Amino acid sequence: MPPLLYSFMRKYCILWLLLAAFQQATAQAPLYMPLTIKKAYNNQTRSYSGAPGARYWQNKAGYDIKVAFNPATNEVSGSEQIGYTNNSPDTLRAVNFKLFPNLFQKGAVRNMAVSPEDLTNGVVIKNMKVNGEAKPLPVTIRGTNMPVSIPDLYPGQSVQFNLDFSYTLNENTHIRTGVVDSGAYFIAYFFPRIAVYDDINGWDQIPYMGTQEFYNDFSDFRVAITVPGNYQVWATGDLKNTAAVYNDKYVQRIAAAEKSNDIIAVIDSTDMREGNITRRRGANTWQYEAANVTDFAFAISNHYCWNATSVEVDAATKRRTRVDVAFNPAHADFFDVVHYARATVDKMSHHFPKWPFPYSHETVFDGLDQMEYPMMVNDNPLADKAQTIELTDHEIFHTLFPFYMGTNETQYAWMDEGWATIGEWIISPLIDSSIVDDYGMLPYNYIAGKQADLPIMTPSNQTTDAYVTNSYPKPALGYLYVKDMLGDTLFLKALHYYMSQWNGKHPQPYDFFYCMNTGAGRNMDWFWKSWFFDNGFPDLGITRVTQKGKQGTIEITSTGNKPVPVDVTIYFDDNSTAKLHRSITVWEKGNKTISLLFSSPKKIKKVTLGSTWAADINQRDNTYEVK
Repeated sequence: MPPLLYSFMRKYCILWLLLAAFQQATAQAPLYMPLTIKKAYNNQTRSYSGAPGARYWQNKAGYDIKVAFNPATNEVSGSEQIGYTNNSPDTLRAVNFKLFPNLFQKGAVRNMAVSPEDLTNGVVIKNMKVNGEAKPLPVTIRGTNMPVSIPDLYPGQSVQFNLDFSYTLNENTHIRTGVVDSGAYFIAYFFPRIAVYDDINGWDQIPYMGTQEFYNDFSDFRVAITVPGNYQVWATGDLKNTAAVYNDKYVQRIAAAEKSNDIIAVIDSTDMREGNITRRRGANTWQYEAANVTDFAFAISNHYCWNATSVEVDAATKRRTRVDVAFNPAHADFFDVVHYARATVDKMSHHFPKWPFPYSHETVFDGLDQMEYPMMVNDNPLADKAQTIELTDHEIFHTLFPFYMGTNETQYAWMDEGWATIGEWIISPLIDSSIVDDYGMLPYNYIAGKQADLPIMTPSNQTTDAYVTNSYPKPALGYLYVKDMLGDTLFLKALHYYMSQWNGKHPQPYDFFYCMNTGAGRNMDWFWKSWFFDNGFPDLGITRVTQKGKQGTIEITSTGNKPVPVDVTIYFDDNSTAKLHRSITVWEKGNKTISLLFSSPKKIKKVTLGSTWAADINQRDNTYEVK
């Protein structure tokens, strides 16, 4: 080889090796994945693109329920027929039922306080049959879990259950469901249901203890609700016998609301005084149907007013969603809730996340809680306008997460609460521009880096002090920071990819991370790892400010290890200000320091660091006085 060529090749090889070493050093480490989850990727039920795998499966149930409620005794009683199809590759020899009202059973393990007056013997099950054959009642009911043995259920086969159930509705302790007042009731989690059997954990056997929420399969419901004749019913799904339970005037008003942008008083105080709203019978049976939803809840009252309107949620199809608010007229704030609820459905459909609201109606019920259900919201009255708006849009935002996207709230509360929180941050100011909603920032800055602060990926049912921050502000900040980094258009493209792949299914955290990477066309594992998997805390500080002529330099150091945006305000000697912003991209390479360069003929007097949503546990080094 000629000497010059040899010298060139030698330099080329050295450069190539250096480049390869650099690329290897800067390559993103894969996200840690437990073996139980890794198994799903090996089995091709999930894929590294984020989409469901070629062998993804999901079991399905259909519920035909007849339920009655007696306000005199608070008894909920009924019967149900369940058809359950095994779409898994496994042969099932038992089915796990969930009995959520057993939260109030004497001796149950709970992590929320229950009034002694509300303790019961739990759900009573009678007359169970499997495929028409009488089945001895289970001898082992473990709190909210009831395993039932069955004949071998092979892949592709179905089984039918029939049973009767009853229990006493809680009156003094309102945990998401119960007595609101002497004539109003919110009744949720009332029916025995088949637990989720999935490709990650098999049967969901995590008990319901009060704090952590739910993980339910997508199912079809036909529910007949029998209540005294002077009660109205609002529920998940569509009312199929409106004319059979309402008098004609109200049937017409409901139909008008489904087509109108205006607020229509379906039931007002005058109607309540006249008392001729429902058909005059000792009892009425209200027939509801809902397809492919994860749960069914209903509410009743004999003295509530009802305001309704609707909004076009899909410009392509002109489809509309009716928005209902059923409320006690003594609660003045609920007269305005219908406006906030309508605006939320509109903004969700057309602004953020810019996805057509998926259901035919959304009902806000004036209750004693702050909780979401498919097509239903149970909210307490509030005196403060901003809080009322924030509560309304937060709970309605849950329609998409976890109901349209069937996430596992029990283990990964951040996959729904985090989205409802960022939805609240974005939508509340669109309803009232005076609102600056920094929900959770103060508690996160307080707990960050302390012993109680755990990674977001810690299963929610294994957290105590970290539950709230891990479920609400921390993930919401993560979503917000990625939105800032990608820009609105690309962020929505990535989010829409995730939603299109997993609506009506059961996404797990890795499905979300990989979908966002694929949808954005960008590997963001460096951020997912740091923000969701790693221990640590956010802490930025100003270490140096210099000015030479018209050129200024601000040096920012990350003392912590959580990447957060950089927001700087520069104060000049003429009392004018300038702002600089950098997204989390500046920390992508693992660097601990950045320099912000800017030009200005004015003399710098002071520089401050921080903004509403930039988490920072130590703000003592966030102000730099220029001498």
